[in-house]
Amino acid sequence: MIESLDADLILDAVASVLLVIGGLMSLAAGVGLVRLPDLHSRMHAATKPQVLGLLSLLLAAAITWRSWEWVAVVLLAWGLQLLTAPVSAHVVGRSGYRTKHMRRDLLTHDELASAVERISRDIPPSRG
Repeated sequence: MIESLDADLILDAVASVLLVIGGLMSLAAGVGLVRLPDLHSRMHAATKPQVLGLLSLLLAAAITWRSWEWVAVVLLAWGLQLLTAPVSAHVVGRSGYRTKHMRRDLLTHDELASAVERISRDIPPSRG
């Protein structure tokens, strides 16, 4: 009985630490969205810490539930987050680039400029 109580106490402490880490990572993502100066920095702030924060929160939930069945659910949720966060950041970054909602002075090398110029040369202007 005492060993079970000690194990429960340790698992609860680990889950608490993971909850705090996940909350701080999510807070860092939110602060980065508000405070950073340009689109690319904000995208980085929204995707990188948020994915790790979600993993910490999901692990804390799985430890709290103390059931192996939830491990599959946690891995599925985190896997979907890993798949969708980079794709959504890429789409936002590319649309921000094409609509000129970015600071070109912060770029060290613009690799997309030649591709966008080539495509815009090949597409005739719309007649509206």
